[in-house]
Amino acid sequence: MNGQPISGASAGAGGRRGGTGPLALVLGALLLLVTACGGGGSGSGKGEQDRKDGGKVENAASQAVVTIAPKDGAAAVATSGALRITAEKGRLTTVTVADSKGNAVEGKVAAGGASWEPVGHLAGGTKYKVHAIATDAEGRESAKDTTFTTLVPKNTFIGHYTPEDGSTVGVGMPVSINFTRGITNPKAVENAIKVTAEPAVRIEGHWFGNDRLDFRPEKYWAAGTKVTVQLNLDGVEGRPGVYGKQAKTVKFTIGRSQVSTVDAEEKTMKVVRDGKQIKNIPITAGAPSTTTYNGEMVISEKYKVTRMNGATVGFGGEYDIKDVPHAMRLSTSGTFVHGNYWASAGTFGSANVSHGCVGLRDARGAGDGSTPAAWFYDSSIIGDVVIVKNSKDKKIKPDNGLNGWNMPWSEWIA
Repeated sequence: MNGQPISGASAGAGGRRGGTGPLALVLGALLLLVTACGGGGSGSGKGEQDRKDGGKVENAASQAVVTIAPKDGAAAVATSGALRITAEKGRLTTVTVADSKGNAVEGKVAAGGASWEPVGHLAGGTKYKVHAIATDAEGRESAKDTTFTTLVPKNTFIGHYTPEDGSTVGVGMPVSINFTRGITNPKAVENAIKVTAEPAVRIEGHWFGNDRLDFRPEKYWAAGTKVTVQLNLDGVEGRPGVYGKQAKTVKFTIGRSQVSTVDAEEKTMKVVRDGKQIKNIPITAGAPSTTTYNGEMVISEKYKVTRMNGATVGFGGEYDIKDVPHAMRLSTSGTFVHGNYWASAGTFGSANVSHGCVGLRDARGAGDGSTPAAWFYDSSIIGDVVIVKNSKDKKIKPDNGLNGWNMPWSEWIA
């Protein structure tokens, strides 16, 4: 030994080269135990993968529940009152409803996002797709999709409208719609028709009976106004079991302003264009026994030559003129402003001899463009206003022609 110290470690290692001593085995076992318990190791158990701080479960299902009525695949669904989307344990954040052509249905969400309903009606015989998303209190989303088809109406109606699409009309022209069936649900029908103007002006509708609806502003249109009429009648239940089948947009323009005033007592007609008088024409109005209505009247039709038969307006066989020139209708009951070739020239401006119409001097056949009647006819358009005053007659009724201007605005909107 010669007195050289040997450490225990060296002796142990050198005594068995490449072997494992008892101390190493103990340390290895301890290391395995610590690793398995997760003490500082890189792995983690599966239970920890699905949890966040505070013990909340990540990627859990949303508590929000979306319900859509009608059910998926439903057919013959009512066009009004059937579509409703609700959310329980959450609020609606997205709702889209569209037909097969991609036309979206406008709707409104209730306060708090609990429900959604369409603003108006749906179209008949149309397939719709619904997509709705609701979010719960934790911000988790729940979605639902549904398709359904509305009923195909057996009985339908449409509205015949005036003025025509693309036309230019006078400042007195209302929007007038005559329905092919009597309407018993006027609110639904009126809500399906939208009339707007540029520049904007308040426009209101008024019903005459159950088959006619007119729209107008409080005062005559301003010259140059652009008017748009949207007829969204497809699917509207106008009366029990009878649905509209019309979806159309009509646009027209208000031309220059022309308002002509007939003074039955003075036997003249002053024509005012854009605020300036441009003509004063001698006329003949209704005779004492067949006076002319007073009031504001709108030209609704123009005929260069037409037949006038007294039998059609309650005058029996008093007259039947087959070639009345330059005739323009002012009322449904038969009031016209027209040319007159059968009275002497001295009659105009001096005597009232007509059966209720306003007569202007003219030539037979409407071939002489120099006559007052020819000038007025050529200078007038559908929708121009003709006012009659100082006649020994009553005011014309608002529904006799396009003459709603004879109703006060307060009554019109009542």
